[in-house]
Amino acid sequence: MRGPNFLIVVGVSVLLGACGRPAPSGTGPASPQAPVTPPAKPQGKLKIAFSQCNSAEPYRTTQNNIMKKEIQKYPDCDLIIHDALQSNAKQIEQIDNLILQGVNALIVAPNEAAPLTPVVKRAKEAGIKVVCLERNLLEPVYDVFVGADNVTIGEMAGQFVAERLQGVENPVVIEMKGLLGTKPQDERHDGARKHIDQLPNVQVIEDVANWLQDEAQKRMETLLQAHQKIDAVYAHNDPMAVGCFLAAKNAGREKETFFVGVDALGGPAGGIKKVLDGVLECTFYYPTCAAEGLECAVKLAHGEPVEKEIILKPARITKENAQEWYQKVTVE
Repeated sequence: MRGPNFLIVVGVSVLLGACGRPAPSGTGPASPQAPVTPPAKPQGKLKIAFSQCNSAEPYRTTQNNIMKKEIQKYPDCDLIIHDALQSNAKQIEQIDNLILQGVNALIVAPNEAAPLTPVVKRAKEAGIKVVCLERNLLEPVYDVFVGADNVTIGEMAGQFVAERLQGVENPVVIEMKGLLGTKPQDERHDGARKHIDQLPNVQVIEDVANWLQDEAQKRMETLLQAHQKIDAVYAHNDPMAVGCFLAAKNAGREKETFFVGVDALGGPAGGIKKVLDGVLECTFYYPTCAAEGLECAVKLAHGEPVEKEIILKPARITKENAQEWYQKVTVE
């Protein structure tokens, strides 16, 4: 999405005739003075701050890169990005500092909903325009939420896994979950299990890897030792799905299992390329929401209205359409 061009028009007051001068003595009452518009004060650039929960995740690095590129469309705005390193305490501290700095707009990708809701509320009460980005809070203490439907993404992924396992006796599925307590983790779990749990005699083994590839690989190594049969891996993001694949490959068992992820980032390390390479059988496009979130922040900083909620659509990506999507979403 491309943001509008903003034109700031400064009105100049013109003083006519003798307006503002006193009436000559003895000629009657003074004429009323015309209102005088004071000269416009020069203003600096608008400050847009992005509070990022964890730049170590490839999805969030892509968000940062998109915003750095998109901010160039708005020459009267500066972008500040803070990385909370997946720490609630650090993100709260950073947002409190941004409140003190008096930024014009705050974009926040909350690390977790409950701990971050109060500080985001403080920012809004301080008069800062707030965009909540793709992880919702406990209360709508923001001006706009920009995200995707994680329940729908989970349902799409669960349906794919269930269809793929039709006819498999006593299927075993690994569900590698993201960070507990986050909305995407909860919703991707709930949506997927609506379909996976319908399989006859299915065994679903849940584990948690906090969105990280290395952690997922370690967890999968343990699971492979404990379970001689694993038919499918559904991971809540692509890096965790890749980590599970690498563990299975190291154990010589990658061919007995198919791997499904979420995010579908472009670029050589993204999930779409992993589909093209045969590492993942399927991934689901979760929009980064970065360009849209930044556009909303800029509009709000300029006093323009935006919708209260903007939900972007997901998509299923397999080998049949992976090349098309790779070209579409790769950020150069």
